[in-house]
Amino acid sequence: MGLAVTEPKPPSIHGKKIAFIGAGNMAEAMIKGLLRAGTARGEDLVATGRRAERLAELSAAYPIRVTTDNLAAAREAEVVVLAVKPQAMSKLLTQLAPAIDRSKLVVSIAAGVPIVALERKLGSGARVVRAMPNTPSLVGAGACALSGGEHATEDDLRTAEGLFQAVGITTVVDENLLDAVTGLSGSGPAYVFLIIEALCDAGVKVGLPRYTALKLASQTVLGSAKLLIETKAHPGALKDQVTSPGGTAIAGLHTLEAGGLRTTLIDAVEAATRRARELGEQFLDKG
Repeated sequence: MGLAVTEPKPPSIHGKKIAFIGAGNMAEAMIKGLLRAGTARGEDLVATGRRAERLAELSAAYPIRVTTDNLAAAREAEVVVLAVKPQAMSKLLTQLAPAIDRSKLVVSIAAGVPIVALERKLGSGARVVRAMPNTPSLVGAGACALSGGEHATEDDLRTAEGLFQAVGITTVVDENLLDAVTGLSGSGPAYVFLIIEALCDAGVKVGLPRYTALKLASQTVLGSAKLLIETKAHPGALKDQVTSPGGTAIAGLHTLEAGGLRTTLIDAVEAATRRARELGEQFLDKG
């Protein structure tokens, strides 16, 4: 009788001490998701911030520790999540460098800050994973892409995946694709909100009350995305299912194509990708 072969289990982040450096919306979303999923315990989580009022809000809402001391929080943690704005990152990295050694995993969610800049500031051997989540993480429906640095291991990537799977889906990509991810899913919610707002305005124009139009437009976008994800069908195939010969949908689609919606969205993603790349280059120039 042969030995059973089992797949290695991904490392659990349960029991790991995690420090969120920065107490903004994305940090709160991750804390909420980790606690809700039971992936982490409150006593293992700490969040830092500059404003006492914000820290008090987090402490009241979640069973975690809060502090204004970034360095102390990083020293105690096994996983350090950098959740500050890109413009604050250079100063923060200099401050945290004495606390970061090869025993710690550093996960950055700062848009446009390249891994090489993080590694350069944190010192030789730093284990870094760069992540690009998006704002639907606030409601547990985020999309996040991850890329590992030179010293990050496969276990490090799986640990980072565990963090972000608590608030949505994850995918691992090469770092040279993260600017494209920023242009698509990172900035994408803004495009979708604009589309929903436009659909709402259109509903009002043809006679619907604004509240009714917004409710229908929002649910239509949500339901369409859910149908696409769950059926795994090609979006073109699902579009064709809605489009009857000589019907209403094909009339609307003709107008959208004539207005260049497809080209405009492609151009928007391309422009946002280009801007993300420029921001990364600027950060490196300043570093």
